[in-house]
Amino acid sequence: MTTSTILFILLALIIAAGLSFYQYFYKNNSISKLTWILASLRFVSVFAILLLLINPILRSKTFETIKTPLPIVVDNSSSVVDLKANATALALYEKLSSNAALQEKFEVQSYRFDAEFETATAFDFKGKQTNIEEVAKNLKSIYRNAAFPTIMISDGNQTIGNDYVYSFDANKKVYPLVLGDTTTFLDIKIAQLNVNKYAFHKNKFPVEVFLNYAGTKSISADFKISQGNTILNTQTVSFSPEKKSAILNVLLPANQVGLQIFKASITSRESEKNTYNNVKNFAVEVIDQKTNIAIISELNHPDIGALKRAIETNSQRKVTIVKPNEIKSLSDYNVLVLYQPSSNFKAVFESNAIAGVNTFIITGVSTDFALLNQYQKSLVFKMSGQREDYMGNFQSQFNLFALDDIGFDQFPPLQNAFGTITANANVSVLLSSKIRNIETNAPLLAFSENQGKRGAFLLGENIWKWRMQSHIDTKSYEKFDVFADKIIQYLSSNNSKKSLVVNHERFYNSGDAIEIAAQYFNKNYELDEKARLTISVTNKLTKQNKKYDLLRSSNAFKVNLDGLPAGQYQFSVKELNSNTVYNGSFEILDFDIEKQFVNPDLKKLQQLAAQTQGAVYMPNQVDALIQSLVENPNYKAIEKAIVRKTPLIDFVWLLVLVAITLGSEWFIRKYNGLL
Repeated sequence: MTTSTILFILLALIIAAGLSFYQYFYKNNSISKLTWILASLRFVSVFAILLLLINPILRSKTFETIKTPLPIVVDNSSSVVDLKANATALALYEKLSSNAALQEKFEVQSYRFDAEFETATAFDFKGKQTNIEEVAKNLKSIYRNAAFPTIMISDGNQTIGNDYVYSFDANKKVYPLVLGDTTTFLDIKIAQLNVNKYAFHKNKFPVEVFLNYAGTKSISADFKISQGNTILNTQTVSFSPEKKSAILNVLLPANQVGLQIFKASITSRESEKNTYNNVKNFAVEVIDQKTNIAIISELNHPDIGALKRAIETNSQRKVTIVKPNEIKSLSDYNVLVLYQPSSNFKAVFESNAIAGVNTFIITGVSTDFALLNQYQKSLVFKMSGQREDYMGNFQSQFNLFALDDIGFDQFPPLQNAFGTITANANVSVLLSSKIRNIETNAPLLAFSENQGKRGAFLLGENIWKWRMQSHIDTKSYEKFDVFADKIIQYLSSNNSKKSLVVNHERFYNSGDAIEIAAQYFNKNYELDEKARLTISVTNKLTKQNKKYDLLRSSNAFKVNLDGLPAGQYQFSVKELNSNTVYNGSFEILDFDIEKQFVNPDLKKLQQLAAQTQGAVYMPNQVDALIQSLVENPNYKAIEKAIVRKTPLIDFVWLLVLVAITLGSEWFIRKYNGLL
């Protein structure tokens, strides 16, 4: 407390004593024990009230010792079991976490990781994927401003995520403890197999296969692709200590419509420690019709190339770019993309009035809006010659098809003519427009359906910037391309509206995320948020049945079926209030990516240690690791002084004391007839 505060407290003491004396002792000839009690109560009351008015600040000082954090991160994936290193991992963790010297110097904290990263002190080694990059991301977030070492007990084999070597901070040392036998065993494996999900009937589809070899002698191996008992392709591949990989490109016939299962395998006369990675199953859905899309434009614009690339990422789509005066038969196409229609599009609109092909109209600063008002009635345009930039605002109540917000409000603005756009009753808006965060109540991306004919409207040019921004945000074009594919899928279908719509894949790889999404619509075709959806999943071979509830998300009901074993499944989604049912099927292909390894990835772990200026240790060197950390002078505990300032008015008991003393004084005086 300051000197002035102490002087005020002394003055309050004198004032309280003076008032008490004046009230009960001054000119009082009969001083009794009761007088002393009342005077004391008055003194306490006045002094406490004056203290509250002065409100001195009370300071308390404590010291806290902050140790350097030491995260011990354990690989919880099933590859540790396959390398017969799970017992070693547990022993290493127990030795490190219970070491008294480490606990004295560091704040030891335990984590585990597979596909996810979490705090844990128990490990079951059942993870189906390994993502070491998640370790780096989470440690950066947890220990944002701290300098600390990391002990990582792992085999270094990553199955998903980006390269983890450069994901860790270079100035925060990582000490990998290597799990598994680093002795090189002879092994041939199918490292990767690339194939499109879809192929077209009576065509051939490509399969790209990457083969890897680990060994010290020259060998030859037989590679084949089969379907059931039929061998479709066979090749002989040679490997040597100098040639440790091979890339095969195979064309397979798509002779049968539907989901086709294939098996790729490689064998040799040599004995291998791991033969599981010699076989890989894959599936292709053969369809008998391709969607033809015509992009009709008389302008050269980056939007056209971006749309073509986005649409054609789905091999079911074929895009043709034509000028309005060159297109001959509209019936050759399933969807027409009319890019910035001008007066030269008049013949296209008139021909399409007869052909009835669904259209996707994209406007911009070169669009003839009078022509649009003449040939379509879904939107009414009253536009000026002035240009304006429009931002998108995602409408979560949109219900024509399931689509997540991919960050539309963060995308660059689209450019269109300034004016008023009015939507009719049959129009559903996916994106409304904003001008510099001011809502215009006008659509930016809208869809219409009238008498079986569907249409879409994108009211602005420069959508190529959206695709580039999506790539910058997610390091991939996938989200934008799926968004474009959903639009084309909606326009290429003329199916009548269904009350229960379910989205799922026809096949999944074992270990992949298996998510089924459903939407239920009421009689007005509005998304029913009160719907009660359940799913019943049955294994066709074992007849085992499981039931789940679908949980509500932003614009759909979803269920996660991760953990189902490989096999064929039938499922039924049911809405309990209306008893509406959707039946479907899917297949889970037998593929465990965690069983592909015969050795730890020592090279990657050494690169990680070198990148972070740490060091790689083997399990028998754990004592050296402990000693290195304990003796490292860079990791010292910090003593932190904590000063707490508490105003006296925050002490509730002082207010209670004032109430008690004043009340007591009043009751005593009342009882003794002094009032």
